[in-house]
Amino acid sequence: MKYILLIYGDEMTWNSIKDSASQQDAERIYAAHNAYGDKMAKAGVIRGGAELKPTSTATSIRFNNSKPTTTDGPFAETKEQLGGYYVIEVDNLEQAIDWASQMPGMTNGTVEIRPLGVSQ
Repeated sequence: MKYILLIYGDEMTWNSIKDSASQQDAERIYAAHNAYGDKMAKAGVIRGGAELKPTSTATSIRFNNSKPTTTDGPFAETKEQLGGYYVIEVDNLEQAIDWASQMPGMTNGTVEIRPLGVSQ
Protein backbone atom coordinates (compact mmCIF):
# COMPACT_ATOMS: atom_id res chain seq x y z
CA MET A 1 0.00 0.00 0.00
CA LYS A 2 1.23 3.52 -0.78
CA TYR A 3 1.37 6.15 1.94
CA ILE A 4 2.36 9.79 1.93
CA LEU A 5 4.38 11.05 4.88
CA LEU A 6 3.51 14.74 5.22
CA ILE A 7 6.13 16.73 7.15
CA TYR A 8 4.76 19.66 9.17
CA GLY A 9 6.78 22.13 11.19
CA ASP A 10 7.21 25.78 12.04
CA GLU A 11 8.23 27.41 8.76
CA MET A 12 9.65 30.48 10.55
CA THR A 13 12.01 28.28 12.58
CA TRP A 14 13.17 26.39 9.48
CA ASN A 15 13.71 29.61 7.52
CA SER A 16 15.81 31.04 10.35
CA ILE A 17 17.92 27.85 10.38
CA LYS A 18 18.44 28.00 6.61
CA ASP A 19 19.24 31.72 6.73
CA SER A 20 21.65 31.52 9.66
CA ALA A 21 25.26 32.58 9.15
CA SER A 22 26.69 29.11 9.81
CA GLN A 23 23.97 27.05 8.10
CA GLN A 24 25.53 24.00 9.80
CA ASP A 25 22.18 22.92 11.24
CA ALA A 26 20.49 23.13 7.84
CA GLU A 27 23.31 21.19 6.19
CA ARG A 28 23.09 18.54 8.93
CA ILE A 29 19.31 18.17 8.41
CA TYR A 30 19.68 17.97 4.60
CA ALA A 31 22.41 15.33 5.01
CA ALA A 32 20.14 13.38 7.36
CA HIS A 33 17.29 13.52 4.81
CA ASN A 34 19.66 12.31 2.07
CA ALA A 35 20.70 9.38 4.29
CA TYR A 36 17.04 8.68 5.15
CA GLY A 37 16.14 8.65 1.44
CA ASP A 38 19.07 6.33 0.73
CA LYS A 39 17.94 4.00 3.53
CA MET A 40 14.41 3.91 2.09
CA ALA A 41 15.80 3.30 -1.42
CA LYS A 42 17.87 0.36 -0.16
CA ALA A 43 14.74 -1.02 1.54
CA GLY A 44 12.83 -0.58 -1.74
CA VAL A 45 10.03 1.50 -0.20
CA ILE A 46 10.52 5.06 -1.47
CA ARG A 47 8.41 6.19 -4.41
CA GLY A 48 9.07 9.94 -4.31
CA GLY A 49 9.36 13.00 -2.17
CA ALA A 50 10.37 16.64 -2.08
CA GLU A 51 10.92 19.67 0.08
CA LEU A 52 8.30 22.34 -0.55
CA LYS A 53 9.00 26.03 -1.06
CA PRO A 54 7.71 28.39 1.69
CA THR A 55 3.98 29.05 2.03
CA SER A 56 4.61 32.60 0.81
CA THR A 57 5.12 31.10 -2.67
CA ALA A 58 1.83 29.16 -2.61
CA THR A 59 -1.20 29.88 -4.75
CA SER A 60 -4.62 28.49 -3.83
CA ILE A 61 -7.71 28.00 -5.93
CA ARG A 62 -10.76 28.44 -3.72
CA PHE A 63 -14.21 27.39 -4.88
CA ASN A 64 -17.48 29.08 -4.02
CA ASN A 65 -20.59 27.71 -5.74
CA SER A 66 -18.36 25.93 -8.26
CA LYS A 67 -16.59 29.18 -9.22
CA PRO A 68 -12.80 29.21 -8.77
CA THR A 69 -10.96 32.19 -7.34
CA THR A 70 -7.17 32.38 -7.25
CA THR A 71 -5.55 33.66 -4.06
CA ASP A 72 -1.99 33.92 -2.83
CA GLY A 73 -0.85 31.76 0.04
CA PRO A 74 -1.83 28.49 1.64
CA PHE A 75 -5.39 27.33 2.18
CA ALA A 76 -5.45 27.70 5.97
CA GLU A 77 -3.63 29.57 8.70
CA THR A 78 -1.91 27.04 10.97
CA LYS A 79 0.87 26.88 13.56
CA GLU A 80 2.62 24.22 11.50
CA GLN A 81 3.10 24.38 7.76
CA LEU A 82 3.56 21.55 5.27
CA GLY A 83 7.26 21.59 4.43
CA GLY A 84 7.76 18.41 2.44
CA TYR A 85 6.71 14.84 1.88
CA TYR A 86 7.78 11.32 1.07
CA VAL A 87 5.70 8.77 -0.81
CA ILE A 88 6.43 5.23 0.31
CA GLU A 89 5.05 1.79 -0.49
CA VAL A 90 4.94 -0.67 2.38
CA ASP A 91 2.81 -3.63 3.42
CA ASN A 92 0.87 -1.97 6.23
CA LEU A 93 0.33 1.06 8.44
CA GLU A 94 2.71 -0.25 11.10
CA GLN A 95 5.58 -0.18 8.60
CA ALA A 96 4.59 3.35 7.52
CA ILE A 97 4.60 4.42 11.17
CA ASP A 98 8.05 2.92 11.59
CA TRP A 99 9.41 4.92 8.64
CA ALA A 100 7.67 8.13 9.77
CA SER A 101 9.09 7.77 13.29
CA GLN A 102 12.59 7.88 11.78
CA MET A 103 12.00 11.27 10.07
CA PRO A 104 15.18 13.37 10.26
CA GLY A 105 15.20 16.80 11.86
CA MET A 106 11.99 16.33 13.82
CA THR A 107 12.62 17.88 17.22
CA ASN A 108 9.16 19.47 17.05
CA GLY A 109 6.38 19.20 14.50
CA THR A 110 4.23 16.46 13.03
CA VAL A 111 4.50 13.75 10.41
CA GLU A 112 1.06 12.88 9.08
CA ILE A 113 0.72 9.42 7.54
CA ARG A 114 -2.02 9.14 4.97
CA PRO A 115 -2.79 6.25 2.61
CA LEU A 116 -3.02 7.22 -1.04
CA GLY A 117 -6.48 6.75 -2.49
CA VAL A 118 -5.48 5.73 -6.01
CA SER A 119 -2.88 3.05 -6.58
CA GLN A 120 -0.64 3.43 -9.58
